[in-house]
Amino acid sequence: MSFNIAVAGKGGSGKTSLASLVIRYLMKKGAGPILAIDADPNANLGESLGLDIKQTIGAIIASFNDEKINIPPGMTKEAYLDFKLNEAIVEAKGLDLVTMGRGEGPDCYCYPNVILRKFADSLSGNYPYMVMDNEAGMEHLSRRTTQDVDELLLISDHTVKGVRAIARIIELVDELKLVVKRQSVIINQVPDGLDPMVAEELKRLEIKPAATIPLDEELVNYDIQMKPLLTLPDSSRAVKAIGDLMNKLIDGRG
Repeated sequence: MSFNIAVAGKGGSGKTSLASLVIRYLMKKGAGPILAIDADPNANLGESLGLDIKQTIGAIIASFNDEKINIPPGMTKEAYLDFKLNEAIVEAKGLDLVTMGRGEGPDCYCYPNVILRKFADSLSGNYPYMVMDNEAGMEHLSRRTTQDVDELLLISDHTVKGVRAIARIIELVDELKLVVKRQSVIINQVPDGLDPMVAEELKRLEIKPAATIPLDEELVNYDIQMKPLLTLPDSSRAVKAIGDLMNKLIDGRG
C-alpha cells in the first residue's frame, strides 16, 4: 500500500515546485518507484519534473466519448477504458507520472477527477510512495480528489492572505471529514525569517508551521530556464529545507 502525500494551497504558493522537491527527496533516498499524480487541470508538474506529457486522463476520456470505439471482442467498455488510461502513464527511472489535464467541457473536471481517483487507487499498490499535486484552492477537496491521504502538505506563500487560505482548507478538511491522517503547514518563499504580521496571523489562527522554506534564487532560475527541479543541487536552500522537513515527517510516520 502506498504512503500517500498530497500537496494543496492557494495559487502562486509554489505547490508544484515543492511537490517536485518532495519527489526529488524520495528518489534520492531510493524510495522508488514513485507515482506522481498531477491533479491540476492546468498541468505543469511534468514540466517541473522534466517529463514529456503526451497524453492526459481528460484527453483520453474526451476521445473515448467522442469517437466511435472499436472495442476488441471479449473486452468490456470499462476494461478498454482502463487499458487506454495506461497510455497516460509517463515512465521514467524510479518515477511514473499520471496527468489529469482538462475535462470534457469548459471548466468541467468532475468526471476526470472520479476516473483519476479510481485509476490512482488501482495503481497505488505498485508504488511505495504516491505524491499528488492538486489544483489551487479548495475545489479538489469538495470533489474529494484529496482523499485517503497519509500526509497533506498545506502550502502558503509568505503572506497573511496565504495563511488565511490554509486555515480555510484545514476547516474544510474537517468539515468534509476527509480521510487525512496528518496535515503539515509549510510557509514557502520566506526571504529572511517570518514577517511579524505573518507570524502574528499564524499565532491568531493557532497554526504552527512544520517548516518554512527560504526564498531560493537557484530554484527560481531553474524555473525560468525550464530546467527540471529534480536536478537541483543538494546545496539549494529549498532542497535542504524540504530534506529537513521530509526527514522529520518520514521518521515520524509511526
